[in-house]
Amino acid sequence: MSEPETYDVIVLGSGAAGLTAAFTAAHEGARVAVLEKNDRVGGTTAWSGGHVWIPNNPYMQDIGAKDSVDDAMTYLMSLGRGILDERLARAFVDAGPKMVRALADDGGVAFFAVPGLPDYHPSNPGGKPDGGRTLGQELFPFPTLGEWQDKVEVTPYYSPYLRMDETAIGCAVPKAPTDEEKAHREAEDLRGMGGGLVGHLLNACLRVGVTIEVSTAAHDLIIENGRATGVVVETTDGRRTLHATRAVILATGGFEWNEEYRTAFLRGHVTKPASIPTNTGDGLRMAMRAGAALQNMREAWWIPITELPEGINAMNLEMINGDRTRPRSIMVNRTGRRFTNEAVSYNSVVGAFHQEDVTAFRYANLPAWLIFDHTYLTTYGSTGRPYTGTTPPWLVEAPTLRDLALALGIPGDKLERTVEQWNANVAAGKDPHFGRGESAHDRWWGDPYKKGSIEGTLGPITDGPFYAMELTAGVIGTKGGPKVDEHARVIDLDGDVIGGLYAAGNVSSPTGASYGGPGGTLGPGMTFAWIAGRHAVGAGR
Repeated sequence: MSEPETYDVIVLGSGAAGLTAAFTAAHEGARVAVLEKNDRVGGTTAWSGGHVWIPNNPYMQDIGAKDSVDDAMTYLMSLGRGILDERLARAFVDAGPKMVRALADDGGVAFFAVPGLPDYHPSNPGGKPDGGRTLGQELFPFPTLGEWQDKVEVTPYYSPYLRMDETAIGCAVPKAPTDEEKAHREAEDLRGMGGGLVGHLLNACLRVGVTIEVSTAAHDLIIENGRATGVVVETTDGRRTLHATRAVILATGGFEWNEEYRTAFLRGHVTKPASIPTNTGDGLRMAMRAGAALQNMREAWWIPITELPEGINAMNLEMINGDRTRPRSIMVNRTGRRFTNEAVSYNSVVGAFHQEDVTAFRYANLPAWLIFDHTYLTTYGSTGRPYTGTTPPWLVEAPTLRDLALALGIPGDKLERTVEQWNANVAAGKDPHFGRGESAHDRWWGDPYKKGSIEGTLGPITDGPFYAMELTAGVIGTKGGPKVDEHARVIDLDGDVIGGLYAAGNVSSPTGASYGGPGGTLGPGMTFAWIAGRHAVGAGR
């Protein structure tokens, strides 16, 4: 191995958490390196929508929204099922607005509050049905990055040239740019979504002199006298050792692509991850070797998926968000019955997938099928793709509901009765079984031109032919990892701090027992990264 290089702070991982930690420490005067094992920066963030959920953030006032520390804490704790650490929730709520202001004022990140976008559980105490807690960012001009312009990961799921608020997900009525505007953005390489957020943060890091290396995979932490003092990395040229005089910050993402870890830790079945495949639990493995205690290991950022034939996109799957919330559709299990509110958040609906059948020793609601009619397909298409006159190959089609049930292997009479009952409930304007359409969240999703009304998610299933799309459990990241304190310091098995070792982002999501709203992954991840960056150099003490 060559002679070791020395930095004040070494950050492992280049998603939003890693870049936030690196910028924060460097802005305080530290010499910082970011090491990324992929050949491009951005990690899971670059594949995301780029929303950042921060309660009581300074941009809420721009859209007339109001919040408070008390409301935020009440809301988060209402989601925590008794396992959310109140100290860590309070650290997030207190520091989140400061993180946003620091990145905007010192790093030039152009945030804005997304009008109207509600929390995921707005009816809970402290929830915000009218939104304000979710932040987007303005498009970022990638030519600003110079040699790094083409070294940022690009999502296989979205157009990189949109802002999230220009989609049906992030705006009350979709306001997609014109063809001319799209062409302008592509020509000028103006990117939004998660890639745009990475561009903002990467630019901030480069401006304060952060060293960034790609194709550099961390292999081992160097622990001396109970303190992290460096890291051994693997590169195309072999192993290298880098020393850190102040801190090593883990921001390596989750472990969802590590089948052994998934089986050992997660609460239920995962058909396939929907995230970037570099998330193989490197940070978790290194932290465990260093003696770290663990937290939230059962938890993930769950999402329903449908598998696609090869060649449609790079992942051969699609995340199912809007499809299951729209009128003229329901989800059923193998008994032909509904089993949950289809319009709840994607993370919550997989909880219903993982319900156990305690006599058959299997999941009661896996697989599930989204059932809808021809009017649905011609109106909304499928998996975000418009109807072209031909049934997509990932759908099952049949002339009648009974024939559809036969094709799926579920009881035809049960499916017919389920749809008959659903249609009667729609005619009465309510879902007495699961309350679909009662929440502001449900009414935001669904038909993008009927948002705010129950008709945006309730509609009869009447017009044959009928269709089914199989849904299974996916993940966009895991939440569990090394246990941290309110300063993002990693804690060992005896409850003591491992000196110089911090963690933030999906490698260790301390508020992961809750999922507050759109951006509820990035918001806490970036906040604890900001806390870590400041504390590592003494600014947060």
